[in-house]
Order: sequence, then structure tokens, then C-alpha cells
Amino acid sequence: MTLTFESRHMLGKFALDAAFTSDCGVTALFGRSGSGKTSVIRIIAGLAQPDQGRIVFDGDVLVDTRKGIFVPKHKRRFGTVFQEGRLFPHLTVQQNLNYGRWFTPKSRRSDDLSKIIDLLGIGAILDRRPGKLSGGEKQRVAIGRALLSSPRLLLMDEPLAALDDTRKTEILPYLEALRDEMNIPIIYVSHSVSEVARLADRVIVLSDGKVAMAGTAADVLSQTSISIAADRREAGSLVEGKVVNYDPKHKLATIGIKMSQIYVSGAEIAVGKGVRVHILAKDVMLSTVRPEQLSALNILEGTVSAITSDTGIADVKVDCQGTVILARITELSCERLGLQAGMPVFAIIKTVALEPL
Repeated sequence: MTLTFESRHMLGKFALDAAFTSDCGVTALFGRSGSGKTSVIRIIAGLAQPDQGRIVFDGDVLVDTRKGIFVPKHKRRFGTVFQEGRLFPHLTVQQNLNYGRWFTPKSRRSDDLSKIIDLLGIGAILDRRPGKLSGGEKQRVAIGRALLSSPRLLLMDEPLAALDDTRKTEILPYLEALRDEMNIPIIYVSHSVSEVARLADRVIVLSDGKVAMAGTAADVLSQTSISIAADRREAGSLVEGKVVNYDPKHKLATIGIKMSQIYVSGAEIAVGKGVRVHILAKDVMLSTVRPEQLSALNILEGTVSAITSDTGIADVKVDCQGTVILARITELSCERLGLQAGMPVFAIIKTVALEPL
């Protein structure tokens, strides 16, 4: 199911002029606050009508300003989850969940009530009212309500933005399960690199109302220019691989990534499972000789493929047998090492800095 989006729209002095496509899985709309992400999601949902544009989903034309076509939001069959749960305070969780089904034709109603309740882990709170729920519980109920409307597409507008780190950690596994088990395409709005790295299949980077970059999550999040749209401290590399071994004594997983492998510490991960690892550039050191007697377990041999510098900082891309690792070091360190494209180096990554996604 493909979504084709083309819209030009003025909001005061802000100009949105964006075009992109998304397919199955999770497509993240990513960028700084004010880059146009929420404007795009509102236009897709039918909450706003663009000045010019065309939107097509699964072959259905939803908007075509030239032909005067604008399908109202209630006929698009899209589910939307906002930053706040927006639950009805006077209804129980069970009644809030049923609300979406009441406005869905019987022939299209989801029969997955029990599955969704189990998937989101909300079976124990069905009789409670929203005032008795935590922020994470409210968002899970809001997601369940959206799913029970039998949506063709799920729109999520920064659903974790209002939650503290503890609640975000609580709800992320449920979002992963939603992605993996429900077979519903998702447009996910976020300005958090860690969320996008964990959830997204494809990333659309918005900057000043325009598409600055688009591609797979691994390709986009490994670009040094991603720091233009995000906190520079979050720049890094997103690598994908499979668990080839798990050491229960030391709680270490060995992840095979193309022609290399890395060690990741933490909870047990099943051998054969596909995982992602987001390696922050600031956690990578470089050496021109193979280091010895180091505590770091991850020492990857590679070749410098590119160097960019800005305000005393150098971003060095290292091709480690097909896996690109980004290192962020000082310009002084870059000069002292004499780094240049084509030069062999070793990328050193602390194991405890890595977590499987």
C-alpha cells in the first residue's frame, strides 16, 4: 500500500512544499520542531486542505486540488494518535476502545479486540478511567482505540513527546510489536533520532517545509548531514544485523553485520534474531594502528571514506568491510592522526555504549 504525497501550503509566513512516497512498514517524518512534520500529518489525515497538491493512498485519490477532489477525514479510514492521548475522561478504558468501533461500518470492524488488548498490555486496566492511568498507559489506550477503528493507515504525531524517559522506555516495545504484528502502514512523526532508529523502515527528513533527505533508516541516519535536522549529539550510524551468539555468563550478544561483527551488552537476545544497533558518533574513537590492551571489545578495521569538518569538530566516515561507521572527533585529533580519505584506520567502540534496538 503506497502513499503518494505532494503538497504546497502557506501557514502564515511558513511555506510547506514537500513531496514523497511511503510504503508498508513505518515511515518516519523526521526533523526539528517547526520543520513541517505536523503540517504534513494534518494534511494526510484530512484535518487541513493544502493550497495545491495531490495525495493518493492505495490507488484512491484523496486530494487533487486541480480536479477539486478532497475526501473528508471520516471517509479516509485513517487512524490518528496525537502527543496527548485525548481519551474521553468520563469513559472507561474499555469504552474508549469501543468508541472507534462505533463509527466503523460493521463490515469493516476489526475482530482483533482481544489481540490488540494483549498486544498493548492493557487487559488489567479495562475498567479504569483515564484519570487513573499513567501517561504511558493513556498512550497505549489511544493507540488501541485508533487500531480498533480498522484503519488503512495509522498516523502517529510524536506519540512519545509528552512522556518522560521512563514512560518512553515502557511504551517503545509495544510500538515495535505494533509494527511487526499488525500489518498496518504507519506514518510516524518524531524529532528523536533514537525513536526513529528503533522503529522506522524509511525516513523522510523535513527542513523548513521541504524534504531534505529520504531513504532507508540505515542510510539516512548514517549521514553526517542528519545533524542539520537533529541534535548533533545524536549523530551516528544505524547498523543492522543478526545475533550469531549469546554469552549468558557475560551477558554479551555477538551481532553479525555484513563482513564484521560487534559485541553488545545487556539482556539476552535469541540467536538468529534480527537487530539494529545505533552507534553514536561521539562513542567512536579512531586509531591508525591496531590498539592493544584496551577494555573496548569492538575494534573494527576499516578505511576512511570521507571527512567533513565544522567548528573544531571532524566527522569521519569509516568503511568497515561494507558497514559504515561514523566517528566524531576534534579537528586537532584528525590533524594529529593525519587522517585522509583512503587511509586504513581502526574504529573503537565501547561495548557498554551500545544497546540492541
